[in-house]
Amino acid sequence: MIELQHIKKAFGKTVALDDLSLSVPKGELFAFLGPNGAGKTTTIRILNGLSYLDSGKAFIAGVDILKNPLDAKRLCGMVAQHTNLDGELTVMENLDIHGRLFGMSKKDRLDSSLELLEYVEMADRRQSFVKTLSGGLKRRLMIARALIHKPQLLFLDEPTVGLDASIRRRIWSLIKKINQAGVTIFLTTHYIEEAEFLADRVAFILEGKLRETGVPSDIMARLGYWAVDTFENGDMHTGFFPDREAAGDYIQSLKGGGTLRRVNLEDAFVTLTGKRVK
Repeated sequence: MIELQHIKKAFGKTVALDDLSLSVPKGELFAFLGPNGAGKTTTIRILNGLSYLDSGKAFIAGVDILKNPLDAKRLCGMVAQHTNLDGELTVMENLDIHGRLFGMSKKDRLDSSLELLEYVEMADRRQSFVKTLSGGLKRRLMIARALIHKPQLLFLDEPTVGLDASIRRRIWSLIKKINQAGVTIFLTTHYIEEAEFLADRVAFILEGKLRETGVPSDIMARLGYWAVDTFENGDMHTGFFPDREAAGDYIQSLKGGGTLRRVNLEDAFVTLTGKRVK
């Protein structure tokens, strides 16, 4: 579904993407992870036709983004990090305008809007003004809007940013449901547990370079399955162990003790890149 070949992009002397090659197959839920400034947003902007690459090639479902940008864009839906709905319009009006932008007929816009509002559990709010909606409902509406023209590929840029834990979990369920319906999803997030829970595969990017790609469980298993956090001389240290028994023996050997927990994806990211997702 996505094919990037040796992409390079710079802003003046600042290199945003440095020989980035990446492939995402159809139907996959793919998470793209990295700290601020790593190149995530630049990659999404290139894939959405909002920024030109300096060199390399980029394809969506076989369509060359540079040669046929509108054809590529029709295949995609986009949920931006920041809310960009029109608060003075109703839920239905927001969906209708987006459908018009994709050249949908009046009947198709209406049918798709009603279907999607049922899908995201907002049918009872279709005549509500967007400015009256909660943050979680606005996020669900943005997802519905991105799906109105039935895209094959959905970009989710920090889809749950600023939402509380319970609302975030509801959005996770919706994302899973969309992916299971056959839509390929390209996700960026600062919530590392979000990627760990949702993604079929993840990629770590740092300073414009791809550092690691793989299945979350496989990447974590390279460190071990159990972690022990200790705090010494003002610094936290983490040790990784193949099993709980070995981790327990290590804790017993410590004078100050330690905290036992399962290895997570953030451990792998920090170990591989020396950075934290933030």
